Amino acid sequence: MWLSKLKNTNNWTWRCFCVSVLFLPLFPALGALGLVIVLGIIWRDNYEQIVHNDLNRAFGILAGLLIISSALAKYPQSAWLGLANFLPYFALFMALRCLITEPRQLRYLSWLLILPSLPIVLLGYGQLFLAWDTNPLIESIFGWQLIPLGVPTGRMSSVFIYTNFLAIYLAIAFTLTLGLWWSTWREKTTKLKAATLFSLLLLTLILFADISGLVLTSSRNAWGLAVFSFMAYALYLGWRWLVWGVTSAATAILWASFAPNLGGTQLRRVVPAFIWLRLSDQAYERPVETLRLTQWQFCWDLITERPIFGWGLRNFTPLYEAQMNLWLGHPHNLFLMFGAETGIISLLLFLAIIATIMFPVVKLCSTWSSQKSDLIVFSYLVAFIAYIFFNLTDVTVFDLRVNTIAWILLAAMSGVTNAKLSKPKIK
Repeated sequence: MWLSKLKNTNNWTWRCFCVSVLFLPLFPALGALGLVIVLGIIWRDNYEQIVHNDLNRAFGILAGLLIISSALAKYPQSAWLGLANFLPYFALFMALRCLITEPRQLRYLSWLLILPSLPIVLLGYGQLFLAWDTNPLIESIFGWQLIPLGVPTGRMSSVFIYTNFLAIYLAIAFTLTLGLWWSTWREKTTKLKAATLFSLLLLTLILFADISGLVLTSSRNAWGLAVFSFMAYALYLGWRWLVWGVTSAATAILWASFAPNLGGTQLRRVVPAFIWLRLSDQAYERPVETLRLTQWQFCWDLITERPIFGWGLRNFTPLYEAQMNLWLGHPHNLFLMFGAETGIISLLLFLAIIATIMFPVVKLCSTWSSQKSDLIVFSYLVAFIAYIFFNLTDVTVFDLRVNTIAWILLAAMSGVTNAKLSKPKIK
């Protein structure tokens, strides 16, 4: 059994982690409980290794700054609650980078992350086209509810509370599936096996499901990330024909959306209307208070007023409501929100930590001798960059599943690259 074949890994801990990841999207409470157990075991057995690591110490300093910011917050109660969106994930990151140290673990983990996307999209189809709902028993067991016709209406949200959370989840799953598909295709060219063909068929099915789900979320961010993923792989693999193909298609769509007076009208006969209407934002009328530019300017003003420790986590919402007379859950930019709520020092430290983790991953992808391994690592890199890009125009840390998956991606990359450099061992 493949779960028991990995070296330098506690079998029981690894299996518990894998089962937890598999359950997380569809059964978040059970998945989260399993991850808490894994976190506790790894911290118990590897406490000295964890606390004496420089990167982990940087996270500890960041945690201290967030606590100080919460103590000085305009609305302290909201700020203390907001710590739950960050501090537990710092601890999870520290633990998982000890557990995930081998490239083949990344491959198995990719499968676990993408498999739930297939039933999630199928449930989304039922939600949109059959007006599926969930009875109270299912909601109480699984912790989610299907809302007929989606949230907002007409956009697939499936088991998530809002379509944008589904969109980023599917964007990550789509990116990882592409990496597995191309890696498996390479195996097919050398060895033709029934298991390999089955994997290719299953991955192809998941790809089409994820693509269709992304389209039906009507998320412009997610559409752009799908194009970004295609382009990233095409450039990495040296497939110029795919680069030109995707570039041509994207250019035609953008032309139809934003330049109707320069030939775009003719292109609109080819490009589906729901795409160019959504991209050009002609499908909705938005008050100025709901525009992203308004939110971002408000965040910048908050930063200039309290640049050191900010206003406190989750304080954007009450501050914005008091100013604009409009309730808004977040400012649609994670980093502006983080700077406004926790201060410039915390933001810069957070960005420095992320950059410190990402740099050796980029270097590893460009120098690794095993093409099969580096393609999987590259898929994690692209998936996490996609997550970062998505959070430049949205905020996804408030969703347990999406936030957890993002930290798992980051910890997995860090663990493998750290093992490549120093080869740490978990007890």
